[in-house]
Amino acid sequence: MRGTGVLTLLGLTLVTAACSAPRETTPSPIAEPAPLARSTTPTPVPPPSPPCAVTTGACVSLAQRLAWLLRDGHVVRGPVPAGFGPPDQATPPGSFHVVWKDREHRSSDYGTDMPNSVFFAAGGIAFHAGPLDAPSHGCVHLTAADSAAFFDSLNVGDAVEVR
Repeated sequence: MRGTGVLTLLGLTLVTAACSAPRETTPSPIAEPAPLARSTTPTPVPPPSPPCAVTTGACVSLAQRLAWLLRDGHVVRGPVPAGFGPPDQATPPGSFHVVWKDREHRSSDYGTDMPNSVFFAAGGIAFHAGPLDAPSHGCVHLTAADSAAFFDSLNVGDAVEVR
């Protein structure tokens, strides 16, 4: 038994010495803070400005397939999507004025309804409600809501520029 006590005492001494002995450690480096996550939300792109000199009336960009309503130099609606005639019945470029309006017009040439028609060029060329993905006969097709806004906002004599 005496041998067991000596072994126990010897074991305790070793454990105590091991636990209390100074340790040599290398300090861990201070972790760099994680970089701030960048926003994955893209910065909104401002809508294109009207490419026309019109201050009160309508501007149409054939290249961009867009239209705007302007009042006193400020855009009041747009840009809105617009559809046009094919090359053989192209929407004419140029500077015009609103000649007349008809909320429930029906084309006598083509037998089709042209809701919210605002006529501005020779040959019956008008803004009116129509499918944006189907060619017109030279008119400017707008959605139903946009054609109603153009009809309500444009007055006879207002400028229309098609570029």
